[in-house]
Amino acid sequence: MKEHSIRLLALGRIDGLPCECVQRLRKAERETAENYRYTVILALNYGGRCEIADAAKKIAMEVQKGILDPETISEQTVADHLYLPEIPDPDLMIRTSGEERISNFLLWQLSYAEFYFTDVYWPDFDEHEFQKALNSFNTRKRRFGGRRTSC
Repeated sequence: MKEHSIRLLALGRIDGLPCECVQRLRKAERETAENYRYTVILALNYGGRCEIADAAKKIAMEVQKGILDPETISEQTVADHLYLPEIPDPDLMIRTSGEERISNFLLWQLSYAEFYFTDVYWPDFDEHEFQKALNSFNTRKRRFGGRRTSC
């Protein structure tokens, strides 16, 4: 990963993993932190609902401590308290193997993503299939749901 300038990140309830796994994962994240050519994100012990619940708990704790005024809570506040707030929301979600659901994955972040569904299974999803997904994406007229400026 260092040789190819690949940064490793993980999202999920990482502390719920075995201690040795957490230590090795955190070490790999530290050792690749300066790599920015590519980023690989592992979703471990992850669920979208849990992520949103954990963000709500963090926000509630900040309100309780007087750090955050409840009147200032916005969509951005929630986004800032997700597992990896520094990572931009995905533009394209590719769902393989004929599945047509998001399966509790990145529930908040996928709100304006374009979806591409394919019957091809992940092990067979090659460069040709990826190009088909990108070609489909490039034909889309993105409107972002007519985003509101506030809740």
